[in-house]
Amino acid sequence: MTRPSMVSTLLLKNVPLFSTLAEDQLLLLSNVLHREQFSKNKLILHAGDKTETLYVVLSGRIKVAMGDEQGKEVVLAILSAGEYFGEMALLDGGSRSANVSALEACELLTLSKLEFHKCLENNFSMAMLVMRGLVKRLRDADKKITSLALMDVYGRVARLLLEQAESIDGQRTIAKKLAKKDIANMIGASREMVTRVMKDLEIRGMIEVLPESIILNDTLSEFD
Repeated sequence: MTRPSMVSTLLLKNVPLFSTLAEDQLLLLSNVLHREQFSKNKLILHAGDKTETLYVVLSGRIKVAMGDEQGKEVVLAILSAGEYFGEMALLDGGSRSANVSALEACELLTLSKLEFHKCLENNFSMAMLVMRGLVKRLRDADKKITSLALMDVYGRVARLLLEQAESIDGQRTIAKKLAKKDIANMIGASREMVTRVMKDLEIRGMIEVLPESIILNDTLSEFD
């Protein structure tokens, strides 16, 4: 991790969580936020930690996961630029519920609990964004539980790929491929099974696997 640096209001305007703040609020916020950089595979937070910081992803990708004493891991989420984490512990005072690490070199904004609460108190729109974010995570958790209970591995892989994709030049594309190990940990399957399913989907023409990305065919949605 490098030493923290200051933050400009121009940068904050492009962060969804702070986009509704007025100029004077952004200026105040810029004086209490810090930018921090983490190298690939660096552990940012450990489950059980008692910390009082909100983190916002500026660049790179973050993995949120839970593990057991035997080393088995369940990936809860992959976060990218504009997303944030740590708000739950700031709202309920509990400890961190999961491990958070850098999937690749990343840069984060950090905000203290005191300043986070001030922002929520003084900006209803920001408070609503945080609430919507929490609701989305609950809905995502419901979907994951449903898929683990009712879907086969093909369905789980397809749903994950569709959720991770974005529209690029009119095609649903996963711009940065996930490691098969992480896919397996996210859907509750073995890495070997995920490899077989991905290969079969590629043979069927449902996905096109490129060196740094995956292009999805519309027919993939039949598994979802």
